Amino acid sequence: MRAHLGDQLVIESVTTGAAKRDGEIVGLRHPDGTPPYEVRWSDTDEVTLVFPGPDAHIRHTEHASGTAHESSRQGTDEANATSDATPPGGAANPGDIGRRVYAERTRQGLTREETARRARMAPNYLAYLEERPADPSLATLISLAATLGTSTAALRGAGIDLPPGQGQALAHPQLRDLSDDECRALLSTHGVGRIAVSTPDGPAVVPVNYDVIDDAIAFRTAPESVPAAAVEGEVAFEVDHVDEAMSQGWSVLAVGPAQVVTEPAMVQRLVEQAHTEPWAGGDREMWVSIQPTRLTGRRIGPADR
Repeated sequence: MRAHLGDQLVIESVTTGAAKRDGEIVGLRHPDGTPPYEVRWSDTDEVTLVFPGPDAHIRHTEHASGTAHESSRQGTDEANATSDATPPGGAANPGDIGRRVYAERTRQGLTREETARRARMAPNYLAYLEERPADPSLATLISLAATLGTSTAALRGAGIDLPPGQGQALAHPQLRDLSDDECRALLSTHGVGRIAVSTPDGPAVVPVNYDVIDDAIAFRTAPESVPAAAVEGEVAFEVDHVDEAMSQGWSVLAVGPAQVVTEPAMVQRLVEQAHTEPWAGGDREMWVSIQPTRLTGRRIGPADR
C-alpha cells in the first residue's frame, strides 16, 4: 500500500463492502508512501496515526488524471499563498502550538508550502495546525520539530519558566568572535534585548523591546522606569539567541551613549517604524536612542572538523 499526501484512506465494512469511514492523508511517516499514515477523519476532523488493516484501501483522488491534478494543485497553491500571508493572530482561535510553528517558520523565512513539504505533510493540514487549536500527534510534532530545527517540547511550550541553555554542550564546540557587520545583522531589525544601567540602588539589567532605526537602537519606556536611568550616560545593550535543540547560540553587545528623543519629527518616525508595542504594557511614550560606539559579539557552534 502506497499513498500521497491528500489521498483518501477508506475503511470498508467487511460485511457490506460499503465505506465505513474515510479521511484525508495529511502526514507520511515514510517518503515512499508506505504506512503508517496520519489521517484527518471526515466525520470528526481529528487527526490520528493509522496502521491500515485488510479492510482499508487508498483512494487516489488527487492523482486520477494529470489535468485534474494540476488544476487541483493550482487551486491549492493559490489557497496556500493566501493563507500563508495571514498569521494565526488573524484566525478566530489559533492554538499555542500553531502560533509557535508559525513564528518559527516565518523567523526562518520558510513558506507554509515549503515547511509542509519538508515535514512530509499536506499544506492544508499545516494551515489547519497554524490556524486552529489543534492537538497534533507526536509523529507530527517530531516531524515539524526536525524541519524547524527545534524540539517537540519547545513547540508545546515546555520550559517557558526555565532559563535557556539547560541542554547538553556540543561534543566539539567552537567559540568565535563576530565582525561588526555580523553584529549589525544580528541586531537588526528588532526584538528583545537587555540594557545595563547604573541606578541609585546599584547596577541593573532589564529587558526591553527594541528597534534598530537609522543604525541606532531605540526603545520606549516610562520616565520613572529603570531603563530611563540610561539617559545621558554610556550604557551597555545586549541581545542574544540560544538554540536549545542544537546547543548553539550567539550574543551581541553594543556600548554607546543613550539620549532621550525629543524632536517631534524623529519621535513620529520611531512610532511609525516600530515593529511592536512594549510587551510590558502601560504608558511608555518616552523614546530612548542608543548610538553604538562599540559592537562586539560571539557565536558558539560546532567546530570545523
